[in-house]
Amino acid sequence: MRYYTDEEEVDMLKTEVARGESGRVIIMDSITKVRPEDAGAIVVCASHGGSSSGEFALEVPLAAVFFNDAGVGKENAGIVALDMLQAKGVAAGTVAHTTAKIGDSQDMWDNGVISYVNPAARELGIAPGAHLCIALTELVSR
Repeated sequence: MRYYTDEEEVDMLKTEVARGESGRVIIMDSITKVRPEDAGAIVVCASHGGSSSGEFALEVPLAAVFFNDAGVGKENAGIVALDMLQAKGVAAGTVAHTTAKIGDSQDMWDNGVISYVNPAARELGIAPGAHLCIALTELVSR
């Protein structure tokens, strides 16, 4: 997908970054790019973890999904997707907005530090404070 700024045409990133015996990790700049062929994957998207992002994430049966916490916001609006996904048994978490840019999944993968997780993610051994890329690479390698 392409989008345009005043100065240039930019491609939105979507690529597989890790694969192991227990699954694969796909990063994407927007959760709106999740497709049926992504079913069963762990998705790292650079979208906020709000309700609209949660709805997109629930359209495809994912193993887990990670968002940017977007500063959490009023009434936890930036992380409400974690509860939505938990209700469906899907592991989910966020990285701190201070560690990775919203809209840039490569930056989330390279620099993101987990800030919040739902109980399903915690059951997988994922916890706040971990570097996202390390935690997910270890998870798919088990």
